[in-house]
Amino acid sequence: MKIVNGTDIVEISRIRNDIEQIGERFLNKIYTEKEIEYCESKKTQKFQSYAARFAAKEAAYKALSSKINFKYCWKDFEILNNEDGRPYMNLHFNIDGLEEIEVSLSHCKEYAVANVVAIYKES
Repeated sequence: MKIVNGTDIVEISRIRNDIEQIGERFLNKIYTEKEIEYCESKKTQKFQSYAARFAAKEAAYKALSSKINFKYCWKDFEILNNEDGRPYMNLHFNIDGLEEIEVSLSHCKEYAVANVVAIYKES
């Protein structure tokens, strides 16, 4: 088994500015419909949720980049929540040897952070 970690931190104000200035074009390039629906449901905390998901997509790329090429897009890394509110990641592509992927999100007033752990079979 091989364990690979990816971490990313994002300023929430950066994501908020992109959403407010670029709008739908930015949202539809980065986030899936389900992600947008979830973040918009958070009302006053929606920018924290968008930023945490952006950080998770970056962290996932860091954890998976040695096994994928550059043909994937932002939406191929989808971060949702289960019934208990725990985040999980749907990958819209396959990676040989990937057994499991775990994601953890957190945010405060100014920053959002994500940690992604990928567990691979030893080849």
